[in-house]
Amino acid sequence: MKTLDLFEKYVIPNYTRYPVTLVRGEGSYIWDEDGKRYLDFFPGWGCNLLGHCPPRVVEAVRKQLGELIHIPNSWYSRVQGEWAQMLSERSFGGKCFFCNSGTEANEAAIKLIRLHYSSEKKYKIITFEGGFHGRTMGSLSATAQAKYHEGLGPLLPGFVYAPYNDLQAVKEIVENDKEIAAIMLEPIQGEGGVRIPSEEFLKGLRTLCDQKGLLLHFDEVQTGCGRTGTWFAYQRLGVTPDTMSLAKAVSGGLAAGVLMCRSELATSLRPGMHAATFGGNPIAAAGGIATIQMIEEENLLENANRNCEIFLQRFRELQQTCDLIEDVRGRGAMIGIELNMNGTEIVQRCMERGLLINCTHGTVLRLLPAAILTEAEVHAGCDILCDVLKSV
Repeated sequence: MKTLDLFEKYVIPNYTRYPVTLVRGEGSYIWDEDGKRYLDFFPGWGCNLLGHCPPRVVEAVRKQLGELIHIPNSWYSRVQGEWAQMLSERSFGGKCFFCNSGTEANEAAIKLIRLHYSSEKKYKIITFEGGFHGRTMGSLSATAQAKYHEGLGPLLPGFVYAPYNDLQAVKEIVENDKEIAAIMLEPIQGEGGVRIPSEEFLKGLRTLCDQKGLLLHFDEVQTGCGRTGTWFAYQRLGVTPDTMSLAKAVSGGLAAGVLMCRSELATSLRPGMHAATFGGNPIAAAGGIATIQMIEEENLLENANRNCEIFLQRFRELQQTCDLIEDVRGRGAMIGIELNMNGTEIVQRCMERGLLINCTHGTVLRLLPAAILTEAEVHAGCDILCDVLKSV
């Protein structure tokens, strides 16, 4: 039976899939079952920051598989503790709760916030239009996009939506609602179109939280772990959150999520109130440690920033002669090309020519390439995408 027939008969069709079966990946390339090779500028939906099958991660996982695959979190695991230490030392020095995905990390954050303020009767969280926080019910309720809510109501109460990059609107909400406990946002909106807020907006949120006794949560599921050319996006924005959620690139492409918080907040997520059976398992932890080591030893943060300059230069030059392009923006290995038309056709044409990209928010071509890209690979992909845009 062909792969597509297997899916038709046995798999719930909740994904829109391309009629292509992928079978092997290496570095920035992936192959389908017919032997066609694709240059992947959107590997693993942003999870494969190190490319496909990074050797250091593969070797660490193989070794760990032969020693210990899974143990309950009612026991200690050396490898999980070391992973937590490495993440803490590269961020704001906090503590970690491990889970399996970005939406789980955000669910943990919502619980921590509510538990922390339970004695004060504060539980509401401000989130932002265009944001995306996951598809489980709590994270979905935090996501201020109506298209994801259709048919799923009633949602979890306690979320107040505000316009992104509008500090005055947030101040008015906080002033008029004494049940606000926290502000939750992506420091750069990913699914929302690679939207980069002003520095004044983020600093204003930090000041507001400090003045009103609120927590500031950064959803760095997409931006964290080196994606934006620093370990975490907040580090180049000059604003430090109280809590932070991670996933996608945190374990080299393996399923993993992390909630980080300032040490003094950690006791709010007290025993018996939250758990994740597979969270921080030895395999994910080994992959996470190897990911950090590979990024540092191969100078991948610097490489991502160098490549970003090439991407921005190429597409801004094209913008001068291509009426389709409205804006070009990016940080590190995170690029957005905003069009004045739907980008679905562009994605399809690029795939036909052997380049994989994504379109989000209808009109924004989103590139989340691996940080290992060579300069030649950057230009090769840009050549294809530029040709496609000019042809349209």
